Amino acid sequence: MPLENLQRREAAERSALISTTSYDVSLDVRQAADPAVPGYTSRSVITFTAVPGASTFLDFIAGEVHSVLLNGKALSVEDVVDGARITLKNLKAENQVTVTGTALYSRSGEGMHRFVDPADGETYLYTQYEPADARRVFANFEQPDLKATFTFHVMAPAGWTVASNGAEVNRTLLTSDPATACWDFATTLPMSTYITTVLAGPYNRAEDRWQSTLDDGTRLDVPLALYCRASMAESFDDEQLFALTKKGLDFFNRLFDFPYPWGKYDQAFVPEYNLGAMENPGLVTFTESYVFTSRATDAQYQSRANTLMHEMAHMWFGDLVTMQWWDDLWLKESFADYMGTLGVDRATDWGTAWVNFANKRKAWAYVQDQLPTTHPIVADIPDLEAAKQNFDGITYAKGASVLKQLVAYVGFDAFIAGSREYFRKHAYGNTSLGDLLAALGDASGRDLSGWARQWLQSSGIPTLSLDFATEGTAADDDGLLGGVAIVQEATDPVTGRDELRPHRLRVGSYDFDGDGALVRTGSIETDVAGARTELAQARRHAAARAPAGQ
Repeated sequence: MPLENLQRREAAERSALISTTSYDVSLDVRQAADPAVPGYTSRSVITFTAVPGASTFLDFIAGEVHSVLLNGKALSVEDVVDGARITLKNLKAENQVTVTGTALYSRSGEGMHRFVDPADGETYLYTQYEPADARRVFANFEQPDLKATFTFHVMAPAGWTVASNGAEVNRTLLTSDPATACWDFATTLPMSTYITTVLAGPYNRAEDRWQSTLDDGTRLDVPLALYCRASMAESFDDEQLFALTKKGLDFFNRLFDFPYPWGKYDQAFVPEYNLGAMENPGLVTFTESYVFTSRATDAQYQSRANTLMHEMAHMWFGDLVTMQWWDDLWLKESFADYMGTLGVDRATDWGTAWVNFANKRKAWAYVQDQLPTTHPIVADIPDLEAAKQNFDGITYAKGASVLKQLVAYVGFDAFIAGSREYFRKHAYGNTSLGDLLAALGDASGRDLSGWARQWLQSSGIPTLSLDFATEGTAADDDGLLGGVAIVQEATDPVTGRDELRPHRLRVGSYDFDGDGALVRTGSIETDVAGARTELAQARRHAAARAPAGQ
């Protein structure tokens, strides 16, 4: 279908002309269990403001568009539909457009995925949109900076379980078809199209609640739910998942000092999932490989906990505050990767979170950064096709590793203070790199523009080594360190330029104890800048006499 690849330039032009207010979306999936039915009816009612007289377009990848109604006037489908776009001309200051069509079920994990369980023949539906597949389910303005409120209505078999971002507020059996029910869901707070979601099918559902009183006296009462296929219910460890979820909500609500804003917190484990998980506010989706149907290792449980914390951190980084365009995908993914590990480290009983991060996530980043496909963490994303290629080890793992360095550089307290201000200032809005740097710079008192250019806008791996100089004779193990320096080498493999980056790190000194064990005897914390950084305080004996017999 032509015109699917939205350009960054086009998105900027559209957001300069319009602002979205609300969506009311109705989906009819009551025939989903019939494999001969390829699609379902989708109806989108969108209210938005515009520059009077302007023209723009909607995005809709559909099997067929049946009707388009703009401000009460029916438009000719043949005239306004061109591939994946619907043209809207001569707009008013206040507008409402209604689009009805047939959207198609998917087997690729894009849009509305339909799965038939081989265990019992039951049909399951769920949606997956990132970066831009909500337009496969309902007509919309598919770009992250055009946020709006969303109200979903779903017609489905009455015996199914149906969920969405908002809480269920009404369920009505159709008098004309008692085997069908209509679910109405609460209107959401403003969010981007790609994090809206719908779940439908005979899912197993478990319920719980998380309640807490924050330090400022705010009382939170968050309904919790977990979903999996009915055929996997016997293997579903919902008690463990609820316990982990509550620990995460305790931790992040206090850390970010911004109460969880999305009402309920549901988590669904779905089949044939293309990703590890997706942070849809109010209804997070996970791969069902995290439902362990046989005995699992502690490492597998910890990996699941890390993913759960990662997605929960997105409720703030990514959902509450969202990047303006996909260039700044790292604004949510790098932060969530870092925060996921921090959550496991601070809020659970696992004590190896950062060790695992170094061995797995950071190692992945090292490999990705040495491939010909490496790119800066803040990448140049001119269109949606480029955005799809940016969900990689650079954006996730290298970005998280660099954030860990940023925390060391500005200090953890300053980093959290800046993050809190960032949430307060930009809640339900969109940001770019400069907005975060401003908040962190104000909190830390450091100008981070140079740091950002060197770490976020360049590629490649810096290498650090120690250069030793000794005084006296070292043969008898009495030589003194006349000087110690940290030497840095860093060449950007993309540009060929030297990119010597600032580091905040600790240099340890080690010696053998009386039992012959190597132990740390001292530690020097320092800022590394440029090609060579002298460590004057490191002057000491170069070596200690080895224990007898060594």
